[in-house]
Amino acid sequence: MANFVLVHGSCHGGWCWKKVTPLLSNNGNLVYTPTLTGLGERSHLVSREIGLDTHIHDIIQVQDYEDLNEIVLVGHSYAGLVIGGVADRVPRRISHLVYLDGYIPEDNKSAFDIVSGLETVYKRRVLKEKGREWLVASYEPEVWGVTDPTDIKWMKPRLSPMPWHTHDQAVRITNSEVMNNIPKSYISCTEYEDFHFMAQRARSAGWDYHELKTGHDAMITVPDKLVQILEKLSTK
Repeated sequence: MANFVLVHGSCHGGWCWKKVTPLLSNNGNLVYTPTLTGLGERSHLVSREIGLDTHIHDIIQVQDYEDLNEIVLVGHSYAGLVIGGVADRVPRRISHLVYLDGYIPEDNKSAFDIVSGLETVYKRRVLKEKGREWLVASYEPEVWGVTDPTDIKWMKPRLSPMPWHTHDQAVRITNSEVMNNIPKSYISCTEYEDFHFMAQRARSAGWDYHELKTGHDAMITVPDKLVQILEKLSTK
């Protein structure tokens, strides 16, 4: 049995793991799917002050209040920065870091620093017309490679705008020696090209590496195959 904490990416919520959770739980694992502040069912709490640090603290709180140890901490997309920040602050609770098509954190760099051109894209998507220029509109599910009409219909009303400071706030990695000793795996969604450069970084660093032939939202499009990989990683 393993303790899984699954952290969603931009604009999603804990809801996006709905297909994954029962598959992992049925095999005796404990599965936690927290929703980051300002997103999903917590979107009523959205504010201009929410940033990457807020979301790092969200996950630390889950670990503390649930008294979790030996955690397989999974971060999808943007949440790669979140789990990196969590591991830097409380490495003792984590047994394995899994980046699911996610950003690989670098000390004192934000998502905008790591991904060339991302800030320009986000500036085009801010909700100026609603007087909420600190929010970035969500993409449509199809952009992430979701093609099933039922999935698209389910996702659209649940996707939330993303607070700007989640992407312009730098992550701090101050405990790199300890961080380097935590086992790390990267799962690349090969049909979504935007994160191929991250996958290459992971491979070049000698990380445990896996591929899924699917779009960016593997937890929705191929949950069974994703669970197979996660369960193998939990035993390493």
